Amino acid sequence: MVITARSSGIHSSSRHESDPAIHTLAAMIQIECPENLPPFAGCAFVPTMGALHAGHASLVKQASESGKPVVVSIFVNPTQFSPSEDLARYPRTLDADLALLASLGVAAAYCPTVAALYPEGLEASEKIARELQLPAVATDPQLEDRCRPHHLAGVALVVGRLFDQVRPSCAYFGEKDYQQLRLVEDLVAHSADRFPALRVIRCPTVRESDGLAMSSRNRFLSAADRAAALSLSRGLQATHMAFRPADAERMMQDELTRHGLSIEYAVVRDARTLLPAATFDAPTRALIAARIGSVRLIDNVAFPARDPTKSKCPFAALFGFGTPSG
Repeated sequence: MVITARSSGIHSSSRHESDPAIHTLAAMIQIECPENLPPFAGCAFVPTMGALHAGHASLVKQASESGKPVVVSIFVNPTQFSPSEDLARYPRTLDADLALLASLGVAAAYCPTVAALYPEGLEASEKIARELQLPAVATDPQLEDRCRPHHLAGVALVVGRLFDQVRPSCAYFGEKDYQQLRLVEDLVAHSADRFPALRVIRCPTVRESDGLAMSSRNRFLSAADRAAALSLSRGLQATHMAFRPADAERMMQDELTRHGLSIEYAVVRDARTLLPAATFDAPTRALIAARIGSVRLIDNVAFPARDPTKSKCPFAALFGFGTPSG
């Protein structure tokens, strides 16, 4: 089989008798077939859909701190896109992604084909996803589960299969896709026999200097839309003055509406169940999903449990704006 070494845009080839579909990029191995993953069992794993940015780099850096070899998957998962969503439009930047991962010292990039993850065929796989018994956090909150009906089932299917193939000891997920994170946490917690000793590591959202959460979809924003998109982080920032979740929700909705965004949800929920919260007595999350034209953006931030004797929630400092108060 061919092993391709890529450095500074120069390609060279050599024969290897036993390892199919392996390429090397600097010191990093690019793997296409799951049969070549066993040497990396017990790794630190970062699953992605590619179009990598500084937020993904932050995940890789945190995974590297584990002291284990880091494996990053790049796979645009078709089962998490509904028929009305444009799978073909999702950005694909594989060469740039591989160069970034190599520069970060990643041991292996797993870039499976659709057939490698869904050998029964895509149509059958989508049916399997729809029939999965998902944790309540993926069916009851009426957030992503309402706005993107097939999304979380597709996430559950692909993440489970990636875990089965890669067999990591720890997996790193960003907090920006918070309902997805909670789904993965519950899937692993409820599948100890399938994923023994696997730890899911939460990683904080990485933001641009002006507060906008980094996203692969930000590249689709015009200059004017990019400015309007700041209403997500500003809406979240404004809620640190709220005394009740209902007040925080109104503040977020007002900020988004003022800048012309189409709101899918702007809510405060229990941080564990993602069900509605009436007070700040327990940890909560403020979560937003909104559209600017054809671009859908999400963001969220944590509210710690609040001391009702304090005049303000210490939310601004956690978000990176202002100082603790109250």
